[in-house]
Amino acid sequence: MQWISETLSMLRIQDVIDIAIVAVIIYWLFKLIKGTRAEQLSKGIVVVLILTKLSEILQIYMLNYLLKSMLTWGFLGLFIVFQPEIRRGLEFIGRNSSIRKGFVLSGTRDESTINEIISAVASLSRQKIGALMVIERKTGLNEIIETGTSIYGDLSSGLLINIFIPNTPLHDGAVIINGDQIVSAACFLPLTEEKGLSKELGTRHRAAIGISEKSDAFAIVVSEETGSISVAEFGNINRHLDLSTLEQMLRGIYFPKSDEEEI
Repeated sequence: MQWISETLSMLRIQDVIDIAIVAVIIYWLFKLIKGTRAEQLSKGIVVVLILTKLSEILQIYMLNYLLKSMLTWGFLGLFIVFQPEIRRGLEFIGRNSSIRKGFVLSGTRDESTINEIISAVASLSRQKIGALMVIERKTGLNEIIETGTSIYGDLSSGLLINIFIPNTPLHDGAVIINGDQIVSAACFLPLTEEKGLSKELGTRHRAAIGISEKSDAFAIVVSEETGSISVAEFGNINRHLDLSTLEQMLRGIYFPKSDEEEI
């Protein structure tokens, strides 16, 4: 008890802040790697650290030397093994920090843009024509755009519908939208590595989730089997949406509340 009392008496406000910051960082790191291969690797690292300390206490020198050598060189390898998680974490910080407030959705934003998207989705859904549209936001998608065919045309429901007509050159892949422009078509998207997804979800849905995990893009999917409408955002997918719900979501993208408050 005396030791605890002495420790508390020496505790400064800076120490409390320091501990709180470290605790928050550790919490977010665990949350970030949960459900990924990094979770299992991190458990292995903890075991190695415990064994290293035990071998030092028990004076098992050869084992201690091997474990320390493993940790020394292993930390260099972690940057390679954890590269996807590190990138994902840095992108998460970039999307959620105050720095991003300096960036805006490029392109013109008006009611007609939303109406054209809704009209196209309604027609594609009614005809059960598969489609995948990705709306670019804060995070640039140049790497994805370069995998497809450049269009840079004014967004219209007719153009969107024609792109996804089966057996046409651009129907297979994603359309990238920025503001009121269709930037590119037939783009390849990264597939999600999430293992617990429903078996009903096809390649389009998995691609939509994948791009939403790696960026803040908003993806719209129309199922060619059922015509149902789904959207993916921040690694989550919402399925079986109606057009009014989709319209509200699009308004939140094209006319965010922060913009309305500034006006």
